[in-house]
Amino acid sequence: QVQLQESGPGLVKPSETLFLTCSISGASITTNWYYWSWIRQAPGKGLEWIGYVGYSDASYYSPSLASRASIARDTSKNQLTLQLTSVTREDTAVYFCARNKYDSTYLGYVEVWGQGTLVTVSS
Repeated sequence: QVQLQESGPGLVKPSETLFLTCSISGASITTNWYYWSWIRQAPGKGLEWIGYVGYSDASYYSPSLASRASIARDTSKNQLTLQLTSVTREDTAVYFCARNKYDSTYLGYVEVWGQGTLVTVSS
């Protein structure tokens, strides 16, 4: 059974860099044909793709976040990471780690979700 567990600071100050980790168990992050994603949901809003990285390190980023987001695979630790720079209050959200089977932002292709971690941006 594949399990994803997000971790990181619950509180970040404006203009700082947010760093999140997703620990993966029950599967290898190097397995072919899968894509590993970060998705978030701000209070009262819908789900928003941040981006994903594929098995061949091919990546996708939301155009609105591409200049600030960086997603990487740590194959030695079997983890997925997210770095988001210059955060503002608009980045306050629950951040989810997920695995999807296709090179697509269609939510129906997400097979596994982490439980999510709340990040609040506040001074």
